[in-house]
Amino acid sequence: MSWFAFFLCFFAWFGIAPLMKVVREEMLLTKEQIGWCIIGSVAITVIARLFIGWLCDHIGPRLSYTWLLILGSIPVMGIGFAHDYTTFLIFRIAIGAIGASFVITQYHTSVMFAPNCVGTANATTAGWGNLGGGVTQIIMPLIFTMFISVLGFSESLGWRASMFLAGLVCALTGVAYYFLTQDTPDGNFKELRAAGKLPQKEEKKGMFMNACKDHRVWALFVIYGACFGIELTINNVAALYFLDYFDYFKNMDTTKAIKMAGLFAGMFGLMNIFARTLGGAFGDRFGKTWGLSGRVKWLFIVIFCEGIALMVFSQMNVLAMALPALIVFSLFVQMSEGATYSVVPFINKKALGPVSGIVGAGGNAGAVAAGFLFKTQAINWPTALFILGAIVTSCSFLTFLVRFNEETEEEARLATETAISIKTGEKELAATMGN
Repeated sequence: MSWFAFFLCFFAWFGIAPLMKVVREEMLLTKEQIGWCIIGSVAITVIARLFIGWLCDHIGPRLSYTWLLILGSIPVMGIGFAHDYTTFLIFRIAIGAIGASFVITQYHTSVMFAPNCVGTANATTAGWGNLGGGVTQIIMPLIFTMFISVLGFSESLGWRASMFLAGLVCALTGVAYYFLTQDTPDGNFKELRAAGKLPQKEEKKGMFMNACKDHRVWALFVIYGACFGIELTINNVAALYFLDYFDYFKNMDTTKAIKMAGLFAGMFGLMNIFARTLGGAFGDRFGKTWGLSGRVKWLFIVIFCEGIALMVFSQMNVLAMALPALIVFSLFVQMSEGATYSVVPFINKKALGPVSGIVGAGGNAGAVAAGFLFKTQAINWPTALFILGAIVTSCSFLTFLVRFNEETEEEARLATETAISIKTGEKELAATMGN
């Protein structure tokens, strides 16, 4: 449920991106206005992610996700009523709040899984959720085409109906999340607090400030901005980037061009089906062999390679070369995200919500900063991508600031060994019972 809810939020969050060619022509949007739409779509998520981490600690991930899905579906459906640039931008900004779903997903997975596999679990739920950003690039143009070709809608009504449908599914999933999940393996927050098995809300006070005082949190904030922030940016611009900068699409009719550009842009997000899991799984393996410092070393490797790959992709101007470069770049982007959240659960277990929220907000802060490169007339988009690649490469060296003391390393080692021994014992018991 956690990855599926995040998948739908991501799908709805970027559902309008592959249809922007139609919106641009209908509302006569300028390059600067499109730039503000890109920035607006990720800006509010910074604040929402900071808040949602605190909320998870207080009411639990189950209720947090339920309310976010239901309330977040309103602007997703509402953008269909936008009639000019101003109203479109307002709805685009409001939709960004559902991007806070990532923090709930990571929080919920972190409390459900043991230290020996938490990196893999976090990476898988987030990766399959992020997959929505790739799937929406492919599916939304098809839904749009269905409304036009099968139901006879106009292009203007078609993109509006497509977004309304995405919002409706989010709302229904919010209801399902309430009935089909629980906060922890032992039960929901409310019952656990009543039984004295969970700290009361008052005991959680001050945890956010403790997280804010830890320089490692802010190093990861920037690092996550250099990977997830880049993914958000690419999700926003990829379809238009292909349409505007590659001759392959020049002579196509609008509907076919949108579908083909969406397909190529979707390749970037589809890598999430395994790449982010790979990043978290390798984080767990490095952690098992070299401890928490090993997880950080792996993070440095993939972030550094991501920056190089982005600079290479930015220089591709032939589609046959651009697509393989995009896939390699996507591989490192998503592995970097998985590697980041294989480290996050160990920073401060008592303040897991605030730490997850702050680092998660860094992803959106990075996307906001990157968005300014795409709104100016002075820089074309290939140059903007090259600049971003250089920045990402530089940010990789911030991993050297993420260190753990011997006590934390030993605690993580013992917890991992305990989890592995329990797993081994369960396998032996199952084998005995089978015999």
